[in-house]
Amino acid sequence: MRKVEVFSDNENWRHMFKREAFKLRTIFEDEIADIHHIGSTSVPELKAKPIIDILPVVRDIHIVDDFNDEMREIGYEPKGENGIPGRRYFEKGGDFRTHHVHIYQNGSYEIKRHVAFRDYLLVHPEMKKRYGLLKAELAERFQYDIEAYIRGKEQLVKEIEAKALVWLKDM
Repeated sequence: MRKVEVFSDNENWRHMFKREAFKLRTIFEDEIADIHHIGSTSVPELKAKPIIDILPVVRDIHIVDDFNDEMREIGYEPKGENGIPGRRYFEKGGDFRTHHVHIYQNGSYEIKRHVAFRDYLLVHPEMKKRYGLLKAELAERFQYDIEAYIRGKEQLVKEIEAKALVWLKDM
């Protein structure tokens, strides 16, 4: 059973992203158009579960499955779309996950949504603080219930995302 824990920001998270991004670029080479560090570990001073979320952007989503063996060699478990059409998802670390890789094809709305969310929190410290406090409270309350933790964040995540997309459009 996985324990839900959030931690204060750790500068090492950005280094972990860079190391893993390098490995992904080595595997996918020119298929990767861009690669983003997303999720809470990408936002300095935000409490987070210590799992690095990586969003590579590829030119053709259909080629990703051809690299499943190479992804396994560096410790990832391929999960296919894993409930989100147009995505290829990989996990590293089993029950003690360290990384999630969410691959989308260039032009996917999901890329815009994830990047806008991250960038909005980077420049809105009051929202970042509110989100971090909620995550810490939920992790304490639902230590062994990841689904309840996720449901507890859902309303605020939707609020931040909506604001982020409007903010991005206005820039």
